[in-house]
Amino acid sequence: MTVQELPGAAAAYRPTPPPAWKPRTDPAPLLPDPEPYRVLGTDAAAGADPELLLRLYAELVRGRRYNVQATALTKQGRLAVYPSSTGQEACEVAAALALEERDWLFPSYRDTLAAVARGLDPVQALTLLRGDWHTGYDPREHRIAPLCTPLATQLPHAVGLAHAARLKGDDVVALAMVGDGGTSEGDFHEALNFAAVWRAPVVFLVQNNGFAISVPLAKQTAAPSLAYKAVGYGMPGRLVDGNDAAAVHEVLGEAVARARRGGGPTLIEAVTYRIDAHTNADDATRYRGESEVETWRAHDPIRLLERELTERGLLDEDGIRAAAEAAETMAAELRDGMNADPVLDPMDLFEHVYAEQTSQLREQAALLRAELDAEGEAR
Repeated sequence: MTVQELPGAAAAYRPTPPPAWKPRTDPAPLLPDPEPYRVLGTDAAAGADPELLLRLYAELVRGRRYNVQATALTKQGRLAVYPSSTGQEACEVAAALALEERDWLFPSYRDTLAAVARGLDPVQALTLLRGDWHTGYDPREHRIAPLCTPLATQLPHAVGLAHAARLKGDDVVALAMVGDGGTSEGDFHEALNFAAVWRAPVVFLVQNNGFAISVPLAKQTAAPSLAYKAVGYGMPGRLVDGNDAAAVHEVLGEAVARARRGGGPTLIEAVTYRIDAHTNADDATRYRGESEVETWRAHDPIRLLERELTERGLLDEDGIRAAAEAAETMAAELRDGMNADPVLDPMDLFEHVYAEQTSQLREQAALLRAELDAEGEAR
């Protein structure tokens, strides 16, 4: 290290940093655009694949009906809790459709719709929130990690899986979903740091829906936007209109392709809005006004895509009706499945804890079995 003498101060020195201080990466290409990227209602819409747009529309309509039906099930006592993603369906559907079958989805508790759009049975997607049985589905079979209730803990898991896949030479990408509230957790920062250092094939999708329960984004961060946090870890940041299904799908698709070819992780912030309350147990009127909600209803993801499709002559009244009818069929099947009383086995508590049960688990299982047998004999 060298030193430079300050003018007029014989004994004062200012150290000059050694070469190692210099940035490892040019930050300019990592910075997001100043405005959210959009497709619908712009010149870019003309180049969008009509088949993809129609599929996105059908999934959005089905997803909206799914949210409405699941919320109704909480009022009927069939669900303990449901965090609705109404208003955010474009993010949910685009996340599912941007992945290949071999890829992995790491959802948060609000991302049941993304799991359903990826092909998971709607009843299985709600099993955890019903409190019935473990996660409700086989994560390995569906390539969907368990719905994550603790904030942001799924992000390091996604990085670990993606890094392991890369080490094994598997052509796999992990897509991890998190809300704006989750970016205030330590797991978020640790995951991004490891992902960038390892150049892991993982994509982080932040659904900025305005509130972490009742805490607005302005009270969580002073950053220009959450996408700007990417540059601090050495990965690209993208800012996208989260209610524009075509734009979200395009940005996610580019990030997934980049990760698959070895380009490393990407942080994507989708600016959207949580129309419903945080969960059915929340009173959103205590921290936001109805005028704010109505403003966002005018930017509804279904309405935006429906307008684009009808103006291009790709969707008519028959198509709109067919999408609604398909959604109603799904809702009816969901009601039937959730209204059937599950047959629960208390011994399942000891399954899928470890690949091979520990001596403590075997002891506890034997104790419970004895108690159940005694209870049966007493009857």
